[in-house]
Amino acid sequence: MSDAMRRRSADVRRRVEQIALGLMAASGVVVLLADLFGWLDALAPGGALPKITLLILSTVTVFLLLELDRLKRLDEVHDDVKALDTSVQTKIDTLNANVEAHLSKLDIDAIARRLKRQHYGGVVAVHSRFPEDVFNGFLDNAADELVILQTWIPNLHHLKAAMHKALVDQQVRVRILLLHPSSPVAGLRDEALRAVRDPALAVNVRASVEYCLAGLAQLNAELPAGSRARLQVRLYNSLPSIAVFKADQHFLVSSFLHGQLAIDSTQIEIDGADTVMGEEVQQELRTLWSIGKDVDLLDWRTSVASISL
Repeated sequence: MSDAMRRRSADVRRRVEQIALGLMAASGVVVLLADLFGWLDALAPGGALPKITLLILSTVTVFLLLELDRLKRLDEVHDDVKALDTSVQTKIDTLNANVEAHLSKLDIDAIARRLKRQHYGGVVAVHSRFPEDVFNGFLDNAADELVILQTWIPNLHHLKAAMHKALVDQQVRVRILLLHPSSPVAGLRDEALRAVRDPALAVNVRASVEYCLAGLAQLNAELPAGSRARLQVRLYNSLPSIAVFKADQHFLVSSFLHGQLAIDSTQIEIDGADTVMGEEVQQELRTLWSIGKDVDLLDWRTSVASISL
């Protein structure tokens, strides 16, 4: 029902009330006049109680007639309060809808990731050693590139199947940076690994690099001809600062410690090439890639021998 119809109905009700109360008041006056002229005794002898009752009712009726305007104002106040309540509820509903609309535009997870990147520089986890299952997961989902920076890759045999899949099925570019086996740095790394080990456990860096190159040549031979161009290997003659395994925006970074292989050292997991840590690692990769020399995996021995130090 509209507000206009409700107000019209209230006006009609008040008019009926006024007429009814007016008739009751008039009937009381008529009864009093009839009593004065003796008409009431003639009609109802000994009816004093009804007379008194009618007098009281007439008085109450007169009082109610006087109060009708106030009662009318109460009705109006009630209508105003009801209208105000409806208006306030409408505004609350509109406000809630606006708040929900604005909140729906906020990507809480993205904000949390951005704040985490800003606070930790992109570091999301620290592993006690190289987590092959984690990196294989990154590699399985890679769509752009795989980059490895090492002196050599001790765990290459564990990664070859995933690398083959990435090169052939995912068409991911694979770039690998290894230390030149004849580099003076190879001898320094030999000494660093031998310093706190029994000589029987010593690692021959040059032989290890060559063994890794042979493994990569075998991987290259197993690739379809159309996939081989995506596998690139370069040798550098420089002192590496870090070891890096990168799959798209995910990095695992470690250091070359004395007496310990890099893959057995603490691994810092970084998420995001645009983070503080990610950008520093990217710059190191760019630097070593720029000074590295390409290796032809079809004849890696001849290719390595032709690289001048």
